[in-house]
Amino acid sequence: MAIQLPELPYAKDALAPHISSNTLEFHHGKHHRAYVDNLNKLIAGTQLENNKLEEIIKTAAQDQTKVGIFNNAAQVWNHTFYWNCLKPGGGGAPSGPIASKINEAFGSYEKFVEEFKNAGLTQFGSGWAWLVLEDNKLKVTKTSNADTPLAHGQKALLTIDVWEHAYYLDYQNRRGDYQSAIIQNLINWDFVNANLG
Repeated sequence: MAIQLPELPYAKDALAPHISSNTLEFHHGKHHRAYVDNLNKLIAGTQLENNKLEEIIKTAAQDQTKVGIFNNAAQVWNHTFYWNCLKPGGGGAPSGPIASKINEAFGSYEKFVEEFKNAGLTQFGSGWAWLVLEDNKLKVTKTSNADTPLAHGQKALLTIDVWEHAYYLDYQNRRGDYQSAIIQNLINWDFVNANLG
């Protein structure tokens, strides 16, 4: 069973004006699709060919000879996760279990936002800012390139893609503005709460 490119969970123009349909056309339709296509080529005829995506990532993360497989598999997973972290009319302070967990871990929602945004801003080059669960505690972290919390025994709850292709068409070099737009307007806290469960 080949790895598939998932459909976006909303229309291509649903996140505008914060993320344009033009960006989603390239980001999902070209970048994400390329990772899926490359991964399928790399695993064809190998013992990983029929494995689930998460298994491929965990296996490849342990093997230096499978760096290409890891990079493409992790990017497929990271992007699919990222699309689900976003929704039209989202963002702002959360409700539900994640709200109290954030207050407990960071002291306030504002402090969490500061730390989360800082993780994305200080990620040198391409990568991801994450809110993860590690040893049942919330933690903000960042990964470079294709790296993913899955490879480190952490449970991903929320991410922002800070590769330039995620924001350059809409924000040029203003990564902070892009992150603010997502945090204030697009975070899908229902998805985050579901990951916490």
